[in-house]
Amino acid sequence: MKQTIGFNQFCDAFSDTYKNNFSYAGKRALFDYLEDYEDSTDEELELDIVGICCEYTEYESAWDAMEAYEPEDMPVEGEAGDDLPTIQEKNEKAAREWLEERTTVIDVEGGRVIIANF
Repeated sequence: MKQTIGFNQFCDAFSDTYKNNFSYAGKRALFDYLEDYEDSTDEELELDIVGICCEYTEYESAWDAMEAYEPEDMPVEGEAGDDLPTIQEKNEKAAREWLEERTTVIDVEGGRVIIANF
């Protein structure tokens, strides 16, 4: 027996222990991603908050997510003399590409990302 839940019930399921694992926008992005997954695979998912919190992590940026894995092949873009915003944009793009080659990347409002841990 399965029960369909909406976004509010999804948020409420993150009890006090797990309420800070994702931002509100992160929960929205993750909920939308999981619903899209269900629709595209015709597979019903079970709501397992502990499993979700173990499988996915939210980061401030793709660069922060990539740094968490301390890769030896960390892509660094930019040249001396480049504007700092340009270097940061290049590095963010390179980090996102690095992550997308290895795992699922879910965009969150405000430039944050959620990745499937690997």
